[in-house]
Amino acid sequence: MKIKEDNIINIHNFLPHREPMLMVDYILELTEENVITSFLITADNIFVHNNELVEAGLIENSAQTCSSIVGQSFFEGPEIETKVIGFITNIKKIDVFSLPKVDDTIISKASLISKYENICNIFCETFNNDELLIRAEINLFIQKLS
Repeated sequence: MKIKEDNIINIHNFLPHREPMLMVDYILELTEENVITSFLITADNIFVHNNELVEAGLIENSAQTCSSIVGQSFFEGPEIETKVIGFITNIKKIDVFSLPKVDDTIISKASLISKYENICNIFCETFNNDELLIRAEINLFIQKLS
């Protein structure tokens, strides 16, 4: 997928994560039920070992991609300070097929399966070019802190 710079959305507007735990660079597409994100793997990433992004990094990328679907309702804009808490409550199924390398840009695509209040079930797949790296079904909890 070619990234069109004029259509990207800053991920900082939708996630509380910051470096070094931020595992998504850009939101390429976002609706109430779907999201596509991109992430460039750098050598200094905390989840890189032997020039590859390890499984935990792929899972964290998937979770952050998924949480941007639900998280968008909590973030009104970059100028408004919003504090949220969110975490994985369950990984129903996960298959890791391959690990991407440093300098690869991975694309993650997630779709909302169901949502009840602050808990959601989301399906996500991550690709390096056309190669499927990981497929997961994740339950997330997200809530605004007062």
